[in-house]
Amino acid sequence: MSDASDFTLHTTTVDGDGSTVVFLHGLFGQGKNFTQIAKGLAEEHASLLVDLPNHGRSAWTEHLDYEQMADLIAAELRAGVASEGPVHLVGHSMGGKVAMVLALRHPDLIERLVVVDISPVASGGSRGEFEHLLDSLAQLDPRALASRREADEQLQEPIRSSMIRGFLLQSLVRDGDGFRWLSNLELLRSELDVIGGFPEQGDREFTGPVLWIAGAESDYIAEEHRPAMREHFPQAHLVRIKGAGHWVHAEQPEVFTSVLRRFLAAGG
Repeated sequence: MSDASDFTLHTTTVDGDGSTVVFLHGLFGQGKNFTQIAKGLAEEHASLLVDLPNHGRSAWTEHLDYEQMADLIAAELRAGVASEGPVHLVGHSMGGKVAMVLALRHPDLIERLVVVDISPVASGGSRGEFEHLLDSLAQLDPRALASRREADEQLQEPIRSSMIRGFLLQSLVRDGDGFRWLSNLELLRSELDVIGGFPEQGDREFTGPVLWIAGAESDYIAEEHRPAMREHFPQAHLVRIKGAGHWVHAEQPEVFTSVLRRFLAAGG
């Protein structure tokens, strides 16, 4: 699918004063994952929380493609919150890759870019973890579930972390007598190589200010990734947040919000 005109992209607005910040979540997530952060910025910024394609309440696609996702979101922004000028863009993990591609392909839409715990390189090291999570979810029969608690109980053995189970089960919603997944799990499983990759962008550059946030306990951003980041984003500045792994904004929300607020304020 390449025509953005017939694609439904679900977004939620968090009211606030000043310029708009657009948030893109990571794999398995939804725009609402950034609600707490958006509310923390409300005195200075309005926010737009986006459900990426194949996630949340946005439509599904036949294939997963970072450039397609970036173009779909760019069309939404151009017709909406960015119609009168550029916006700030924040993306975490897979959403960070979408955000980088969007900024490179549509730089006129973006004033300041924030990339959270991901790099513009292939990140194949996490494939095994995501395969395990997707295979575990595939073992559930959502139509046969009586409650989300029952789903949590069935996932306790394959997925030991209650935090991860809780995060994943946010995409399990009531549907008649049973449940269904909001995320397109079958497609995500078949496209893990694409999710872990990063599309070749040639000599494209985004020359605006970029904040590159890493969790100090995460290995998603490594020293060898810096050249690729500088090649496409020459103004990128890296900040590591202590006490945080890959889910930086969830593990250290107050610190994350403070760092984000200072970066956005520097734009005037």
